[in-house]
Amino acid sequence: MYMNRKQARELVMKMLFEMNMNKEYNIELLANSTLEEEDMTNQKEYISQVLETVINNLEKINTVVKTYSKGWTLDRIAKVDLSILQLALVEIIYIDTIPYNVSINEAIELTKKYSSNESASFINGILGGFVEKEGIKKHD
Repeated sequence: MYMNRKQARELVMKMLFEMNMNKEYNIELLANSTLEEEDMTNQKEYISQVLETVINNLEKINTVVKTYSKGWTLDRIAKVDLSILQLALVEIIYIDTIPYNVSINEAIELTKKYSSNESASFINGILGGFVEKEGIKKHD
């Protein structure tokens, strides 16, 4: 089975969710995950890049979430929403080849699938606020 980027994002979000639930941020979890089961060789680099970037920059990424979620502590944010935010912020901040609007749209799609409509506007507000305040312009 060929894995597309949308499926890869979904897999990354699920892995980040597991890390957030267990409060265990370890790249070794990659090896023990579903990566071995899925034929995702075409997306392996992307998946590894996002997970390693979250793990290596967790404090910075979570600080962005705290800053733009206006009064919400990380503990109050649903773990699925936090995982989606971490994924999107890695793409926006660290992966130059992905336009930020694609990252935001994909985050909203994941939120609609795995969380709630309220969460979709919450996540859109955080990501949109971050992009606007930071003056991020990528390939739009």
